[in-house]
Amino acid sequence: MVDFQTEDLVRVGISVLCGSIIGLEREYKNKAAGFRTLILICLGSTIFTIVSQKATGESDDRIAANIITGIGFIGAGVIFKDGLAVRGLTTAAVIWVVAALGMVIGMFDFSLSLALTIVVLLVLSVLSKVEQWIDVYHYEKTFKITFATDSLSNLRDLERLVESKGLKSKCSQFNKHHGKLHTLLQVSGPRKKVQAFSLEMVEMASVEDILMS
Repeated sequence: MVDFQTEDLVRVGISVLCGSIIGLEREYKNKAAGFRTLILICLGSTIFTIVSQKATGESDDRIAANIITGIGFIGAGVIFKDGLAVRGLTTAAVIWVVAALGMVIGMFDFSLSLALTIVVLLVLSVLSKVEQWIDVYHYEKTFKITFATDSLSNLRDLERLVESKGLKSKCSQFNKHHGKLHTLLQVSGPRKKVQAFSLEMVEMASVEDILMS
């Protein structure tokens, strides 16, 4: 039988605290893994680490490895494809880091765990502002475009529109199918110019369908 002591309750309490701090930030931003989820992930990792130490009395490498494997399954569950884009990568990374944080707490390194909690918060909040600032000047969008006809002049008209907006573009693929031209176009530049390009492209008579990411 595993004998839990007061010091174990301290570890559990700190685990709940660190998980809730990060969880609050995620909950505020309406992410899939929010307040309760991250508390439970952090707490679970801490408990498994504690049990591993008490059960073996030696190294907790085996259970630690299994924690990483289990968290991998949870992380994979929040990653999904939305059109041409892949969503949930940051959420999966947060789940992975919070599990590692729980393991650090389970190993009695409280100062490191609190420092790591602050670092994670800074990465999620401050660096997101940096990403937004970068997007203002360098924003990239991918368009899957279907033209009403298979004429290559449609593609040339689109390239001229890109140039007129002062943007950069790359046509990664195109093909003709059932009398229509399909192309995958990557456009990059200042956010406002890319958005203006998107609106004008929608109004092009030759464009039948657009999927954006």
